[in-house]
Amino acid sequence: MKPFFFTRLQYTSGNWDTDQRMPSNLLHSLVEYTTVPIDEKEKVVQLNSNEIFKSPFCYLSGHKLVEFSSQERDHFRRYVQNGGFVFVDDCNHDIDGLFAKSFEQEMERTFGAKALKKIPNNHPIYNCFFKFEDGPPTTTFELNGWGDDLVHDYLKAVIINGRIGVLYSNKDYGCEWDYDFRNKRFLAVDNTRFGVNIVMYALTA
Repeated sequence: MKPFFFTRLQYTSGNWDTDQRMPSNLLHSLVEYTTVPIDEKEKVVQLNSNEIFKSPFCYLSGHKLVEFSSQERDHFRRYVQNGGFVFVDDCNHDIDGLFAKSFEQEMERTFGAKALKKIPNNHPIYNCFFKFEDGPPTTTFELNGWGDDLVHDYLKAVIINGRIGVLYSNKDYGCEWDYDFRNKRFLAVDNTRFGVNIVMYALTA
C-alpha cells in the first residue's frame, strides 16, 4: 500500500494557503489512530496541473473569492468524476461570505445547479471510523461569535456514483485544527478525530 499523502490545492483566485499547521496535525492523528502508511510532508499542487490526478485526497480552503479558470474547472470536474475526493473548508464559516457564495457558484458551474446538497447527519462519513451521532462536530470558531453567528448542523457534498466527491464545510475545521499536534494533550477530546473520518472515508468509500 502506497503511503497516503495530503494534497493542498493551489488555485489562481483568492487565498489558498490557509491553516498552515493543520495538515501535519491531521497526518499525526492518522499515525496515532490508524494503520494507514503516511507520507508526512504536505504536497501543494496547482489545480491546473496534472499532478492532481495522482492524489487520493485533496484539500481546498480560503477566505476570499473562488473563481476557477477554465482549465482549473476542467481538472476539478475530471478529478472528482474519476473517483477523487476534495475536502473544501470555508475559513470564514459564513454562509453568505465571499468564499461561501463564490465556491457554491463555482460548484454550480462545474457540476450543474443543485449538485451541492446537504448530507444527512447519519451519513457513513460520520461513523466510518469514529462515531459522531449528531453529525458534524461543532467548532470553537462557530461558538465565538465570528462569522455568521450560526452553528452549522450539516455539511454539504457533491455526490458522484453514490459516494462523496466534494465534501464542503462552513464550519472552519481548518482553523480549528491549525495548531501544533503536541498541544493536543491539553484537549479533553482530540478535535481532529473527525478529520480522521474524512480521510478514511475518502480512502475506503
